[in-house]
Amino acid sequence: MIALLALALGVVAGLVLGPTAPGWLDPYLPVAVVAAVDAALGAARSALEREFDDREFIVTFLSDVLLAVLLVLLGDLIGFGGALSTAVVVVFGIRIFTTASALRRVLIGR
Repeated sequence: MIALLALALGVVAGLVLGPTAPGWLDPYLPVAVVAAVDAALGAARSALEREFDDREFIVTFLSDVLLAVLLVLLGDLIGFGGALSTAVVVVFGIRIFTTASALRRVLIGR
C-alpha cells in the first residue's frame, strides 16, 4: 500500500512540477526507460508466480538499465549510437512483449 501511495505521489509531483532532463541525457533516457519497464514487468511476473525476490529485482533493474545505457554510450563512442540504441530498444521490446504474454498466461491460468 505504501508503494502505491509513493507511486501516486511521484506521478502527481511529476505532473505538477514538470521536471526536464539535461540535453546530454536525451540518447540514454529512452533505453533506460525501456530497460526499467522490462525489469518491472519481470518483477510483476515473479510476484504473480510467487517467486519474487527483492534483491534479485534490484540487481536486475540496475544491471539492465546500466547495460542498456552503456551499450548506447559505446555506440556513440564508435559512431553507431543510433543503431545500437535501436537494437537495445528492439531487444528489450521483445522481452517486454514476451513477459507480457507470460503475465497473461499466469493471470488467466493457462
